[in-house]
Amino acid sequence: MEKQRIAIFASGGGSNALKLLNHFEEIEDIQIELLLTNNENAGILNKLNERVPHMVINNEAAKDGLFLTQTLQSLGIDYIVLAGYLRKIPIDLIRAYPTQIINIHPALLPKYGGKGMYGMHVHEAVYKNKETSSGITIHLVDEIYDNGQTLAQITTPIEQGDTPSEIQQKVLKIEHQYYAKVVEEYIRSQHDS
Repeated sequence: MEKQRIAIFASGGGSNALKLLNHFEEIEDIQIELLLTNNENAGILNKLNERVPHMVINNEAAKDGLFLTQTLQSLGIDYIVLAGYLRKIPIDLIRAYPTQIINIHPALLPKYGGKGMYGMHVHEAVYKNKETSSGITIHLVDEIYDNGQTLAQITTPIEQGDTPSEIQQKVLKIEHQYYAKVVEEYIRSQHDS
């Protein structure tokens, strides 16, 4: 496989972004070329230690699909991996990368997806509805929030009495365990002949 280049998009603390960086450091033919964030105070920026080039954009630029597409294409980016990126992906970027934008959602879609369903909002809804399991959905990004083709779903049991923050910890644990592996498997599946 010819080397595949990834851009990670993140908005916050970046624990998944770090797991992705660690995973792909060991892999020769898939490389993280850029970390892009729309938040100049994103915690991930303090954790990069010059491991990968980064770019901070404002929310206007985050809406500009042509700017993002040109920027990524100029760097030879093949795949975009979202790791807690809290902006809607512009339509022009989706059209340029129709099967190459991968997201992780902290619930078992189609439940608890859509606008406003991110972070603790998801875990509070799961708690409120007394679900007995939750999990993650790794999926491709299309024009509708949390709607694209599912690549993997992994569940975790919820015990009676688990708080939203305990649910969050269980879900985060499987995010860290599976996200990078599923991304790697998907990229390989696109290039195996």
